[in-house]
Amino acid sequence: MTTVSQVHKKTNSVDWLAFGAAVLLCAFGLLTMNSFTGQDGLFVRQLVWLAVGVGVFFGASMVDWRFLRRSGVAASIYGLFIIPLLFLLVLGNTVMGAKSWLDFGFAALQPIEFVKLALIIALAKYFSRRHIEIRNIRHMVVSGGYAFLVFLLVALQPDFGGAIIIFLIWLGMVLFSGISRKHLAVVFLLGAVAFAGLWFFGFRDYQKTRIISFIHPMADIHGAGYNAYQSTIAVGSGQWLGKGIGYGTQSKLRFLPEYQTDFIFAAYAEEWGFVGVGIVFALFGVLFWRIIHTAARAASNFETLFALGVLCYFGAHFVLHVGINVGLLPVTGTTIPFMSYGGSHLLAEFLALGILSGMRRYAHAAHRDSLDREFSGGYDR
Repeated sequence: MTTVSQVHKKTNSVDWLAFGAAVLLCAFGLLTMNSFTGQDGLFVRQLVWLAVGVGVFFGASMVDWRFLRRSGVAASIYGLFIIPLLFLLVLGNTVMGAKSWLDFGFAALQPIEFVKLALIIALAKYFSRRHIEIRNIRHMVVSGGYAFLVFLLVALQPDFGGAIIIFLIWLGMVLFSGISRKHLAVVFLLGAVAFAGLWFFGFRDYQKTRIISFIHPMADIHGAGYNAYQSTIAVGSGQWLGKGIGYGTQSKLRFLPEYQTDFIFAAYAEEWGFVGVGIVFALFGVLFWRIIHTAARAASNFETLFALGVLCYFGAHFVLHVGINVGLLPVTGTTIPFMSYGGSHLLAEFLALGILSGMRRYAHAAHRDSLDREFSGGYDR
């Protein structure tokens, strides 16, 4: 039986600063949705998902995640979550031109959000075993194979934004693992080749149009550049203090498309202004700082790499979403962590934070020297 002292020890391991920052970001997202959703129920549904996400966070915080260090477990998790991506290509529901959703009737989920965590676990395991010889390009190729399979399956849906996130997670974890400059040049060369291949054989016409509109967005503000144009208007019109909650004309009058997901940052910036944007940036800063702090105090290389992978995951979403909303990046349909509407990404994000809190619980008493022996047995079998 679990004693009161054990429960107290587990709750003390919770990173309350990271959790508080995440909940506040959710609250800002909810306030922005509620200001113009009317009777469509998005606010209520997102509130339910938030409650479930908080439950997932605390549940994950109570788990001893050292079993993830076993090679068989990491590989099994990766393989298990690849299956839904294969299933989607055949039987997935098409939403906004992409087969990204599994519809269970009472709820629809996006498997890609959980595949991102599975990929982070697989790469953290792979690099933690080979960190000494990571400069060998063979390990970049093998790890790139793990990421490329997911990248390909997501790009075929087609979900260009999700595919970019997968690439950035892999690239970030490779960089944190200690890549040489020569190999970095090879990575970007391969990226250029992959982009060229996608341009001629992968991208659909509307995706090519979005990229072209990024290069010259004002050339067709009533067509391909409409979304980016309306988003920049929303962000700029917020000025210093914003128009006030519920008074965002771009969002309330529905000039701003996908205001609850892909462009919620622009809707928020219009109503809260520069000061409000500064608060959101500060909250993300706290979240990223706490993840880095967890990585620095991790019990082993696996936990460190997993935490840095989560940092890449959140950071890629944040940078892409904000960049798109202010007109610096092409529109690819990317959510911002904790703020955008949607249950799948919210559950995955709270699960990631919960796993990090669970890892904190056994990190304090661990000694790296003794844990080095685990790679020859124990959890590593």
